[in-house]
Amino acid sequence: MTTTESKRLSGHLGPVGIVFMVVAAAAPLTVIGGNMPLAMGLGNGAGAPVGFLIASLVLLVFSVGFVTMTPHVPEAGAFFSYVSVGLGERMGKGIAVVALIAYTAIQVGIYGYIGWAISDTVAFYDGPVIPWPVYSFAILAIVAVLGYRHIGLSAKVLGVALALEIGIVVILDLAIFADPGPAGITVASFTPDVFGQGAIGIAILFALTGFIGFEATAVFRDEARDPERTIPRATYAAVILIGAFYTLTVWAFVVAIGPDLVVATAQQTLDGEGNMLLDTTDAVLGRIGRDIVNILLLTSLFACVLSFHNVIARYQFVLSRKGLLPARLGAVHDSHESPAFSSVVQTVTAAVIVGILAILGIDPLVGVFGSMAGVATVGMVLLMLTTSVAVLVFFLKNRDLGGGVWNSRIAPVLAVLGLLASLWLVLSNFTLVTGGSATLSTVLAAVPFVGLVIGALLWKPAGATST
Repeated sequence: MTTTESKRLSGHLGPVGIVFMVVAAAAPLTVIGGNMPLAMGLGNGAGAPVGFLIASLVLLVFSVGFVTMTPHVPEAGAFFSYVSVGLGERMGKGIAVVALIAYTAIQVGIYGYIGWAISDTVAFYDGPVIPWPVYSFAILAIVAVLGYRHIGLSAKVLGVALALEIGIVVILDLAIFADPGPAGITVASFTPDVFGQGAIGIAILFALTGFIGFEATAVFRDEARDPERTIPRATYAAVILIGAFYTLTVWAFVVAIGPDLVVATAQQTLDGEGNMLLDTTDAVLGRIGRDIVNILLLTSLFACVLSFHNVIARYQFVLSRKGLLPARLGAVHDSHESPAFSSVVQTVTAAVIVGILAILGIDPLVGVFGSMAGVATVGMVLLMLTTSVAVLVFFLKNRDLGGGVWNSRIAPVLAVLGLLASLWLVLSNFTLVTGGSATLSTVLAAVPFVGLVIGALLWKPAGATST
């Protein structure tokens, strides 16, 4: 069912199609429903929009060097490929392992989240009580079918889901600004005395978590219409779209609820006594609006898990072509022109992990989603930090390639500094992300670093004999 390893993936994805894939992975509606209350309730309250704005700027600066180096990285593989070119194959292989860990973790976490969310929704409408793993495996089966086929089908599905998801939130934002809450249309969120209160670092932390997956634009290089132009455009568009969406919508919720009430409202959500997203939607758009948002929250989670499935399948595909994974993972399906076998392996991997967690009776939100999101967040920041260093080293070694002082020197240095600060924020507040004990959080936080070391140690020079 698959061709020889020499065949490459192909496709005609433009910037819009790739943006759909990566923005869907960021699951913007899910972030508004989950990360926003955390950023407000545990962070800096009404100043949370500034936390999302800062995270957006850090990732936008990161994207400058990332995009500048793109023409010099003639293969898919995103972080792995960039780090291999900039810092060598050994470090590249270590980063490849980190990427697989991070993406697999967030995908498994989303399977837990969506299983719980569907079960909770069915129960809300007086439906039968069915354990969350049943729904998780049903979604996994659908993702398996879509991921096995050509990328164009997934792009269309994600495009529809994402358009509906963003559309309803835009309507909600407009309705809020047309009829604001008790304080009117206030810009208090952006004043130093407001965003400087509380812990802005925690707001930035949860904002960064909401961007996981945006950098995967480069993974679809072989399926892009014109990689040299499509990948940079898609990367900038994804960061700007996601960042603007988060910042504007979080601010809109401050306007709807009122700066003095958002902390208490967010805390009620964290305590399980309310739902900031759905309750505010009910107040602004009525019960029908609430029901629509509830359904689109589920499609948001589905779009997220489908997007990550495609990303992981392609990462495995690229690593196979580099000789770092079994050769069959690098095969292309004859008719679907997809990494079909890699997709099947990814499905089995996810099914096994979800199955083990379900058998152990792990809570789908705190245990599965919280812990896996924590691992993925550490992994993502580590990936971007290493990539920024790789960009800087590459252009310092290849001064004749140009790139401009800002693009190849200043922006990567600023990105490294910003990501170092971000990594410190993530690690110093890690128990808030995982919801677990300090010991468990330490073990989980160490997983990406251990993966980096193992990957680097297992590297063998070209031509070396494998054991």
